[in-house]
Amino acid sequence: MSAPTATDSTLPAVLFSSLLDKLATVLELTQRPEGTVTPQAKQALLQATNDFKNALAEAKERSARLPGGELRIEEQGEVIEMLTELRDRKRQQLAEFSTRAATTSVGMAQGTVAMEVDSMASTPFHDG
Repeated sequence: MSAPTATDSTLPAVLFSSLLDKLATVLELTQRPEGTVTPQAKQALLQATNDFKNALAEAKERSARLPGGELRIEEQGEVIEMLTELRDRKRQQLAEFSTRAATTSVGMAQGTVAMEVDSMASTPFHDG
């Protein structure tokens, strides 16, 4: 088995959007007044059906090769829940850090002012 390529892990939108068009073509061909009586109509329906079937098979194959596609719905739900909890914890930590940083910067600003006043008080007065 070959190594996965970049195209194996992506879903081309064109492939999936074309599925609807191909299905619509099949349905249109079956709804024509002449139906599938003539050999040309039968051939057109066969071709359209095969195009739809092949595109659907390719879409299924590509979606099966997506990373994480091997997880069941329940497992995907558990992973999503775990990631949501992790995100919430990180947001809480960020909020706590932000609050602590704001408090510290206010305290430092006040300490700097106190240091400047203190420093000026201990400097000898010079007469000019």
